[in-house]
Amino acid sequence: MSQRFRTSRHALTAAVATAALTLTLAACGSDSGSDSDSGSGSGQHSGHSPAMPGMPGMGGAEAGNGLGAAKGGYRMDPVTAAALPAGKATGYRFTVAGPDRRPVTDFAVDQTKRMHFYAIRSDLTGFQHLHPTMAGDGTWTAPLDALRPGTWRLYASFTPDSGSGKGKGLVLSRTVEVNGTATATPLPKASATATVDGYTVTVKGAPMAGMAHQLTATVTKDGKPVTDLQPYLDTYAHLTAFHRGDMAFAHLHPETEVDGDHGGPSLTFHAEFPDSGDWRLFLQFRTAGRLHTAALTLNVG
Repeated sequence: MSQRFRTSRHALTAAVATAALTLTLAACGSDSGSDSDSGSGSGQHSGHSPAMPGMPGMGGAEAGNGLGAAKGGYRMDPVTAAALPAGKATGYRFTVAGPDRRPVTDFAVDQTKRMHFYAIRSDLTGFQHLHPTMAGDGTWTAPLDALRPGTWRLYASFTPDSGSGKGKGLVLSRTVEVNGTATATPLPKASATATVDGYTVTVKGAPMAGMAHQLTATVTKDGKPVTDLQPYLDTYAHLTAFHRGDMAFAHLHPETEVDGDHGGPSLTFHAEFPDSGDWRLFLQFRTAGRLHTAALTLNVG
């Protein structure tokens, strides 16, 4: 066998081996990508933790930042006029259209409700967390309390219970104008504590944008730990956050298990903030049958 032939044969063998290795690596990469995109608990970005088990409507990365009227083939369509009256209660009516463009009527129960609805003004004041009622044709009505003049964003948080989006938590939103002259309220500086109705809430944690972190909220009254928190929406506290500027939405998942009417003083939350900067947090908790809402500003690195 000539030296030239042996050299050519070795080169061909090496080329075949390289090609086989390349195909193997490509197949492995394809399988990995498929796995990361499958399942309702997967986040859309690498590095995100999956949604908390048993909470289908609370998927952080999957739900998105709530700034779009449409996502995943679903769309929030207003029935109410674009402008709302100021200073009096009003009903905001809307539908959620599915991929077939028909109103969706089949929703999963998430924290005892099929729909969670939030309203907040562009300066992050006037927070309202409501639970609309749905008519047989898929039209939802959210009973808004009196609104101050200005631009408001209205969020619908839900989980379809059928169709292509079954089991996937979504947050959609639209802006509305409330008639009248608007006066902006400056956002309070970042602070670890807030006081409401005689209760003091202290939040500990150093969250970073795009990463999963744990936040701990402690409730005290007159300097003493509060241990009589009552269940509210299957948890001892409900925590929602909005980003300064673009009003991105974040729902922080409660981790503390409910066990009767003696919750507190410390409550833990699984937190994933999509962006850095200041976030306005609204912590809702119940004592003696009364719902309290504490608000504070948290800076996310």
